[in-house]
Amino acid sequence: MRPAEPVTVGLVIPGPAHRIGVEPYFDELVAGVEEVLHPLGCSVLVLVVPDLSAELATYRRWSEDGTVQLVVVVDLLEDDARPGVLTGLGMPYVLAAHVDSPYACTSDVADDGARLTEAVGYLVRLGHRHLGHVSGPAHLVHTGERRRAIARAAADLGVRVETVEGDYTAGSGVGAVEDLLSRPWRPTAVVFDNDVMAVAALEHLTANGRTVPGDVSLLSADDSPLCEVSVPPVSAMTVDVHHRGHRIGRSVLAVLAGGHARQPPSPLSQVVVRGTTAAPRLVAAGSSG
Repeated sequence: MRPAEPVTVGLVIPGPAHRIGVEPYFDELVAGVEEVLHPLGCSVLVLVVPDLSAELATYRRWSEDGTVQLVVVVDLLEDDARPGVLTGLGMPYVLAAHVDSPYACTSDVADDGARLTEAVGYLVRLGHRHLGHVSGPAHLVHTGERRRAIARAAADLGVRVETVEGDYTAGSGVGAVEDLLSRPWRPTAVVFDNDVMAVAALEHLTANGRTVPGDVSLLSADDSPLCEVSVPPVSAMTVDVHHRGHRIGRSVLAVLAGGHARQPPSPLSQVVVRGTTAAPRLVAAGSSG
């Protein structure tokens, strides 16, 4: 369905610009959105802002000057103010999340929970009983979904999991894995909520004399080319971010046509086994590992 006249879709990415430049997720997402919209005469305007107040100010400016006709909202927050602000401005929008709203396009958040459940099951089948989890920022809706899912899966399977909060940056991945490995009980496997944290932790551990997966297995809940080119390549859960962008693009067209944004769910995520996961080493009786 082609819009009656040219439309510009705005996508504001909150967070430090240096993180966005390193993480391939948003490049892949925007490329998928553009593949759907560009052939129909729509353009995508991407803006990186430091915080929520700057994001809301951007929406107000776009509403006043008519630069953007529809907004895609990413990284949904707990008690998020953005949908209400956009509704008050009369600005159509699409939520890149699974919530109870006709403007929510995907089941991505629900998929996030299933992804962490499958990650735990895979590691337990390898023989791991002590797991670490490096999450994203706690204020994000999908972080809460992931944390709840991994805790439920661990409880159901009778294993121990402890979560440390990160912020998706390389530095937080390094700090979190050091935190986990310095505790009285040492996890034999660690799941990271994104690829950047997982690859940074891998590089840090190997540079400091630890072997992966010999000393500890690492698994990323997001897959990307970063996971494929690391040494060794990082095992990860499949995520087709490009296809996710396609679904967002189709949601945009549906909302512009007066419909609801909901799209069919993605295929279930599976483990891509590479070089950073293996059965845990046997430890001496009485060891905390």
